[in-house]
Amino acid sequence: MAKFVLIHGAYQGGWIWQLVAGQLRAAGHVVYAPTLDGCAEQKHQLRAGITTETHGTAIAELLLYEDLRDVVLVGTSTGGMVMCSAAERGRDRVARLVFADALALLHGESLPDIVSRPTARDTALASGPSPEDIEGRLFKDLDPDLRSWALARVAPHPIAAMQAPVNLPTFWSQPWQATVIYCRRSANPPVAHQRRAADRLGAAWAELDTGHYPMLSMPAELARLLAEHQ
Repeated sequence: MAKFVLIHGAYQGGWIWQLVAGQLRAAGHVVYAPTLDGCAEQKHQLRAGITTETHGTAIAELLLYEDLRDVVLVGTSTGGMVMCSAAERGRDRVARLVFADALALLHGESLPDIVSRPTARDTALASGPSPEDIEGRLFKDLDPDLRSWALARVAPHPIAAMQAPVNLPTFWSQPWQATVIYCRRSANPPVAHQRRAADRLGAAWAELDTGHYPMLSMPAELARLLAEHQ
């Protein structure tokens, strides 16, 4: 039995892990899939000051208050940034990191250094693509019913987490057990970025033949990979 904490990405919430979490729990694993501050059902709490680092602190505190040890942290998309921040803060409680088509920024890098977002709609507090862009591009490969289900749950992401440089003064100098899962049909994060993370971490490498949302398009296959790389 493993203990997983699944960290969602931009425009998402813990809901996006529902199918994968179900698979893992059915196999006997303990699974947490928290929604980050200001996201999804917490969108009404959106405010200034929510950053990758405050998100990372919240995940590290979850490990502490739930007394979780030997945890497998799984991050997808911008959740990879949060995962690194949380791992740096909760080092003694983390057994493995899994980057599921996830960003792995170096200290001082920001999301725009790696990913172009030409359709972004920004406000003072949040950023996100248009509903049309989500449906026609980001979720285009999903089954229509699943696409509608996911579209109803999308929300803008706290803007500082999308724009500010990450603060990771010690993460990349520490040894980690890690796996990078690359999704072949996903344009972002670029494969070169994910290869860089794998090389720097000495991580295992796995691939799925799907787009950027494997937890929706291939939940059973992703759950299997997570269980194999616990």
